Amino acid sequence: QVQLVESGGGLVQAGGSLRLSCAASGRTFSDYAMGWFRQAPGKEREIVAAISASGGSTYYADSVKGRFTISRDNAKRTVYLQMNSLKPEDTAVYHCAAKRPNYSGTYYIRRGEYDYWGQGTQVTVSS
Repeated sequence: QVQLVESGGGLVQAGGSLRLSCAASGRTFSDYAMGWFRQAPGKEREIVAAISASGGSTYYADSVKGRFTISRDNAKRTVYLQMNSLKPEDTAVYHCAAKRPNYSGTYYIRRGEYDYWGQGTQVTVSS
């Protein structure tokens, strides 16, 4: 079992920044690929960014490329999402997720591929 707890959400004006954190407990954190997803009201949960277990491979949705950065600190058992130049359309509940990969260099972008999920943290961007 892996337990995930997100933090760092809040209310920010358009153009501002936030850094989300996802702290993991349970199994060996460095064995897991991680992802950040978001879900806005009335919409499906969508991938935002993903990172391999090794940290060497990353993926970004087109809508956040160049603005968001995913990173991980395996010693701290934490994955981060740095969000810059925030837009009102970034408003959503952000969830982190963990998956035991077949290869340490692989990331995953499909919601159904992940095994563990956090409860989420609300991000609201005002215009």
